[in-house]
Amino acid sequence: MIVVAGGSGLLGRLIVTRLQGRGERIVVLVRDVDRARSVLGSDVGVISMDVRRRKGLDAAVAGADVVISAVHGFLGGRGAGPAEVDQRGNANLIDAAAATGARFVLVSVSGAAPDHPLDLFRAKYAAEQYAQANSAPWTIVRAPAYIETWLAILTETAGSTGRPVIFGRGDQPIPFTSADDVADLVSRAVSDRRLRGRILEVTGELITMNQLAQALQEARHWNGPLRHLPRPLLRALAIVSTPVKPAFARQNRAALMMDRSTTTATHTHTNSEPAASAIEPLDGRPTLLAHIASSHEDSPE
Repeated sequence: MIVVAGGSGLLGRLIVTRLQGRGERIVVLVRDVDRARSVLGSDVGVISMDVRRRKGLDAAVAGADVVISAVHGFLGGRGAGPAEVDQRGNANLIDAAAATGARFVLVSVSGAAPDHPLDLFRAKYAAEQYAQANSAPWTIVRAPAYIETWLAILTETAGSTGRPVIFGRGDQPIPFTSADDVADLVSRAVSDRRLRGRILEVTGELITMNQLAQALQEARHWNGPLRHLPRPLLRALAIVSTPVKPAFARQNRAALMMDRSTTTATHTHTNSEPAASAIEPLDGRPTLLAHIASSHEDSPE
């Protein structure tokens, strides 16, 4: 049995689909059971579980061979952010995996570091450290930004105008990957013994936000200049929204950082940590920008 925490999200659904295709028995841990069943179907076992609390987790993962964590609190509100979900929640999952003798696969982020300006990256790093110090055999998969997530954001901001909103100038190259590639690697880590005890770094493709938005416009046959939110406005929104809308503040801080630099961390590897292994997408796959065009070939003008 394989337990997938966060199995109803973008990445989680892809992981579940791949494991199902291999005939694995899957149990998904989610907070919203109805939503999970609507996107996963009736063939997947779904358990209502909040990873922020240890109570019930041991029973939920009992008998599992592997526990996969695809959870994140980036968009969580007060009390459900990275510190609570990515750090504390993953620690609870790791302890539960160790208690039942299961292997643990953690989906982390490229650039996770203890001194990163963004709380998500700090929380993921803490989870990585906790996994490495625990008795459960582990694999860590670090991934850059998912192109599917940002295409959805650009599509939403375009609305009926066909003019996506860019957060900042949009001319800074950003490493992107496809959630499909990450799901492939995670499903491989489940069964490949050679990947145990390793940090796997998914290599991203450098694309500017302007290029991404323009590729989307071309694929959707949209016209008109892109719209931009200036950096000072992003900074101000992050500050004023922190007390009342922490998730919105988090989004603005992340957008501001992505617009300023490709450097996602100030942390450097030390001898006390396993070195990360860079994983390239399979040869022969189209570039991410080419994939956008091919996936929208039949889109109406």
